[in-house]
Amino acid sequence: MKRQFLLYFFFLLVGIAFVARLFYVQVIDKQYKLSGSNQAQQEIKIFPTRGYIFDRNGELLVTNQPAYDLLVISNNVKDLDTVNFCTLLDITPEQFLKYWNRMTKKRGYSNYKPNILVPLISKEEFAKIQEYLHDYKGFSVQTRILREYPRKSSANVVGYIGEVSESFIKRNPEYNQGDLIGKAGIDKAYEKELRGQSGSKFVLVDNHNRIKGPFLNGDYDEPAKPGYDLTSTIDIELQILGEQLMSGKRGSIVAIEPSSGEILALVSAPGFDPNLLVGNKRSVNYKKLEADSINLPLFDRGLLAQYPPGSPFKVINALIALQEGVITPSTQMTCHHGFHFGGLTVACHCSGGPMALRKSISKSCNNYYCTTFKRIVESYPDAHQGMNAWSNHVQSFGLGNYLNNDLPTGTKGLVPNSDYYDRVLGYTGWKAVTTISLGIGQGELLVTPIQLANMTAAIANKGYFYTPHIIKEVNHKPIEDERFAEPKKTTIDEEHFIPVIEGMYDVFEDGTARGSRLESIPMCGKTGTAENPHGQDHSIFIAFAPKDDPKIALAIIVENGYWGSRWAAPMASLMIEDYLHDSISRPKMYTRMVEGDLHEDYREQAIAKYGTDSILNYDN
Repeated sequence: MKRQFLLYFFFLLVGIAFVARLFYVQVIDKQYKLSGSNQAQQEIKIFPTRGYIFDRNGELLVTNQPAYDLLVISNNVKDLDTVNFCTLLDITPEQFLKYWNRMTKKRGYSNYKPNILVPLISKEEFAKIQEYLHDYKGFSVQTRILREYPRKSSANVVGYIGEVSESFIKRNPEYNQGDLIGKAGIDKAYEKELRGQSGSKFVLVDNHNRIKGPFLNGDYDEPAKPGYDLTSTIDIELQILGEQLMSGKRGSIVAIEPSSGEILALVSAPGFDPNLLVGNKRSVNYKKLEADSINLPLFDRGLLAQYPPGSPFKVINALIALQEGVITPSTQMTCHHGFHFGGLTVACHCSGGPMALRKSISKSCNNYYCTTFKRIVESYPDAHQGMNAWSNHVQSFGLGNYLNNDLPTGTKGLVPNSDYYDRVLGYTGWKAVTTISLGIGQGELLVTPIQLANMTAAIANKGYFYTPHIIKEVNHKPIEDERFAEPKKTTIDEEHFIPVIEGMYDVFEDGTARGSRLESIPMCGKTGTAENPHGQDHSIFIAFAPKDDPKIALAIIVENGYWGSRWAAPMASLMIEDYLHDSISRPKMYTRMVEGDLHEDYREQAIAKYGTDSILNYDN
């Protein structure tokens, strides 16, 4: 009896399971309902609205605009007048054939389903073909969302979007053919937040695939979910000013708020209008930009370019020397036209009379800092220990490594240590004087502009910095990221920054940047001229202001700009004034910077480096 009861109970459970499954399939789960109706209905993908990007003051940097994909069901195309159709689309028959072949080779192509023939048609182009499209059976359109850039600025900052590749889809199955993804800048770094989620709309179609109405009153439709809006740290007015000042030049301007690490401006010159990389002309324009191997407009110099820091690095050697106790603020040295050691000479423009630390910064004395560097290394039992101690101090300022920021690209730069020199020199018996060029920011030392700006912020803060970042808010809420919340301390005690900052203040007051001084703002800076083996030296300048309550720290590099006070220092002064006073009181200086053009220097450099043929591709 007990066995019989168990048998009945088993069959009862099986019956309940079948009924439950049948109910789920027929009532709850839409998969089989849709699959069983696939001859009468069609799914239309609803693309989500990508999140907007604003500057720190609410100015719109990136918005969206409608675009359209031209779809075709190959099996429904009969007796197509290709010539007239191409005229309507404003393409050649050869381009039409290229589109068609590309479509049929894509994964998932079907003769009986809509496929994208011509992607990303602009709203203006669509307006021309809309009223004629019904004459061509098998063709239809679907709405897309493309980016639009109201200020035509900051292409390297905001980035751009493009279609995902098949290889990317294989690695990221949440994306489908035809989806757009961030390819650079903020659009790439914050793809997850900006993307949104696609929706679906199901419609009834006839045997010619013409839409006849919604499927089951739209019960199975799913609306698209828009992406989050982002508020960036960029001040677009400051950014545009930087781009104006850098017109006719190559280089970068990076400005940071020392108290937060927020990036105020990230200029890479020459730049380009980000609207060039929108729509179905994107591929052609991208190839043109990429082919410009002379100006490299797609290369973000602020994050990727590496330069010897030159004389601005002298302030770091001063701080290390103070921390190591090999000099004091009153330590004096006399320069006899440079640093001399045996047959080695590092020339200098200083001469006559002794100078202490503060004056050595304002006058940028090479002898003072070659001697100081030598003392740092030789204060240890051997050069290897001294070099490693020096290298650790330098790296504490964020140099020689990735900054762990929220930007999608970057380079490490180079801060050498003893292992590096053992490997490069091929022997271990080297001395401090072997690497003496590090004392003036030359030699093997390499930094990126954003690292240089971050180093300046650490000096402004007297010994600490916040990791630079480009986004303030996600979905109108402040970002919560530990990387940007905790200050990173350098290895230098706060007390040692005071005499160095005073020396940087003197740079504007009576030193190498006195021509860029502004009475109303106490500024601190350091000029630099970085040696360039391929042509004219680079003009470099670091600065922060106001002196006792820093609101902005920046680094400027003008490639082949001769010396720091010629281009970089005036630009820094104008940027600081505009940011702090929201105006510029020196129109002549502004005009001289904006109209200054180094293209002839770049042309000569290109000929020297690549030969006369290079000028054929040179684009002013």
